[in-house]
Amino acid sequence: MSTAPQDLMALIHEHADSIRAGLGPENFAVLHTRVMELAQARQSDTRAVRRALQGVRLTLLRLPLDHPVRQSLDGTRLAGSTLTADMTLRAQELLAWIDAPRPGGEATHDIIASARRRLLAAPALERRHLGARQSEPPPRELIALADTEGERRYPAFQFDGGPAGTGGPLPVVLRINRLLLADIDPWGACDWWLSGNRELGAPPAALLGALSDDVLTGAAHALAEGEL
Repeated sequence: MSTAPQDLMALIHEHADSIRAGLGPENFAVLHTRVMELAQARQSDTRAVRRALQGVRLTLLRLPLDHPVRQSLDGTRLAGSTLTADMTLRAQELLAWIDAPRPGGEATHDIIASARRRLLAAPALERRHLGARQSEPPPRELIALADTEGERRYPAFQFDGGPAGTGGPLPVVLRINRLLLADIDPWGACDWWLSGNRELGAPPAALLGALSDDVLTGAAHALAEGEL
């Protein structure tokens, strides 16, 4: 059975409490960011709508497999999605519920900051280190994360040989980053690479060179098109 994005939003709203419990604080904070992007998207900006929906879906994939919202993701198609008034309303209602204070709970923005610190703690290269690898500006598909001082850091898994190597960006990483819209959502793309993945059995970055490029690309493509 196919699930339209607007129906998925209604389902999320219906099961909001169990989603919070099933995702845990850090992943729920990520969901907050994705829902906020959807609530603020313009109807004419189909790329922004798709990006926000893709981010929502990616986060919900971390729910237990028997959760009703997780089960509905298997039939959700994001390709060609457009923003409807009902989807905007659902997103705004859900955002208000998420933002409501919880007694004794950590603030959502603090949890998001903690999640970003986790991603920034992974091995990375600074912009000045890329000169030996390539003479031109870094490809826009490369994930670049801004640290607390505004410096851009490039997660090392993206390069042949990692932090100790001298190779350039891995072609499969650039292909997947394009699918994940890393140029406009680098944090979400990096989170996909560095977080556990039920379908693959490990963080995708840890499987570079161990799984075929086609398998990794297929997993990202299925996520981007809403086919998983």
